[in-house]
Amino acid sequence: MPVWCCRCSLAGHFSYSDTETEGEIFNSLVQYFGDNLGRKVKAMPLVEETSLLEDSSVTLPVVIIGNGPSGICLSYMLSGYRPYLSSEAIHPNTILHSKLEESRHLSIIDQDLEYLSEGLEGRSSNPVAVLFDTLLHPDADFGYDYPSVLHWKLEQRHYIPHLVFGKGPPGGAWHNMEGSMLTISFGNWMELPGLKFKDWVSSKRRNLKGDRVMPDEIARYYKHYVKVMGLQKNFRENTFITSVSRLYRDQDDSDSQEIDVSKQHLQIEKSKIIKRNWEIRGYQRIGDGSHVPFCLFAENVVLATGTLDSPGHLEIEGEDFPFVFHSMPEFGAAVNKGKLRGKVDPVLIVGSGLTAADAVLFAHNNNIPVIHVFRRRVTDQGLIFKQLPKKLYPEYHKVYHMMCTQSYAGDSNLLSDYTSFPEHHVLSFKSDMKCILQSVSGLKKIFKLSAAVVLIGSHPNLSFLKEQGCYLGHKSSQPITCKGNPVEIDAFTYECVKESNLFALGPLVGDNFVRFLKGGALGVTHCLAIRQKKKQHLFVERGGGDGIA
Repeated sequence: MPVWCCRCSLAGHFSYSDTETEGEIFNSLVQYFGDNLGRKVKAMPLVEETSLLEDSSVTLPVVIIGNGPSGICLSYMLSGYRPYLSSEAIHPNTILHSKLEESRHLSIIDQDLEYLSEGLEGRSSNPVAVLFDTLLHPDADFGYDYPSVLHWKLEQRHYIPHLVFGKGPPGGAWHNMEGSMLTISFGNWMELPGLKFKDWVSSKRRNLKGDRVMPDEIARYYKHYVKVMGLQKNFRENTFITSVSRLYRDQDDSDSQEIDVSKQHLQIEKSKIIKRNWEIRGYQRIGDGSHVPFCLFAENVVLATGTLDSPGHLEIEGEDFPFVFHSMPEFGAAVNKGKLRGKVDPVLIVGSGLTAADAVLFAHNNNIPVIHVFRRRVTDQGLIFKQLPKKLYPEYHKVYHMMCTQSYAGDSNLLSDYTSFPEHHVLSFKSDMKCILQSVSGLKKIFKLSAAVVLIGSHPNLSFLKEQGCYLGHKSSQPITCKGNPVEIDAFTYECVKESNLFALGPLVGDNFVRFLKGGALGVTHCLAIRQKKKQHLFVERGGGDGIA
């Protein structure tokens, strides 16, 4: 079975691309590494798994795992697109505008992000995310629709070779979201740099009925964005990563083979070892359903997987019964197939977030009675409904109104269409389709169900990393989650605090909204651009050199 492997052949790991794309990537690599690499790559034939070239030192500068909006935006910037302050732009924040004027001739990527971010406030805990958002959408949180103060230039000399891996088409999880629900964010907040969402909609001869849009429209927009921006050469669809491991090289022996220290115990002082690169293994699923394995090496790895891979579980008895669902698509499919048609027993919906609210609305629209269970009080200021303006999100406030006014009263019967159970949790599910609920005071109730939908958040699948990636979080003994335990990063470079040359973006670092995850791409590109300049200076100081370090 063929395997495409960066260690063996750069041409090999692009072997399933068409000739034109392969040539474009080759030219980009030559541009980045110089003519010496050009000669080296040309001499590397396509190889079979049994004929690996052990002495190849070529390493791809960046590999991005995840092709959602985070990965797409980062690919856009790594491809050489640079944001500059527009010539006539005036930012409403006078202090920030004064700072921008000081280095108007420089792109934002080449400026001091910490200096620009100082003093800014927003709905993200990451300062670069707040900075980039206020440059793209000035004063958006105050209800204004000011245009971006940035314009973009393609400067191909800044191109950094990279690959973006995704399980499906560009757009990531947006292609799998329930299509009947509107996005929580406005359409223009979902757009990526250089292509206005409204302009794309107009080009498709469709009219925007409101500021919020369907997820499938966003998914099509992201897929089109990759094409129209010329980023296709960097993207690989239907790819599944199985292992990302750190490799080391003995500093005293430049010709020694790489070794995986996660598999061997090295009795060598840390000062004698330098971290060399990452080994990425996985497979691509091709048309006939078969898997083509691959192995490549990267200097930097960026985690942009999102957090929708693994739905959260209650971890209680009976949760694996077939009538218990853990996602909106599962619930929607059951309803659309008529599995709940004619059922008189209610559906149990667990959770107090927007996805749970979507499930309530979906059940209501299909005349299915609902028992809605959640742990919080309805007056809890942390409920997401408290942050949503009523005029913009009437359907969610309808659900919140029901949560407050149609709650279960001790000895009463269930209401005909909807009954909420604040400050309750599910103790267990039974095989006869019954559930046991318990209140905060310890009172238990048993109800017969037609189905149950547990929507309490989700977790990323980082199984390709050691310790499932737990060691990267603020709480190293717990799984990575968007809110409770995000990946711990440097605030301005998005590099993992506990692992150099490994970066994380988007929900993995607490940025769930597209408008804020774009800042991660800015931070990573800023960091890599600085390191690239340092390498170039070092290369010049050493008088060139014959190989690639």
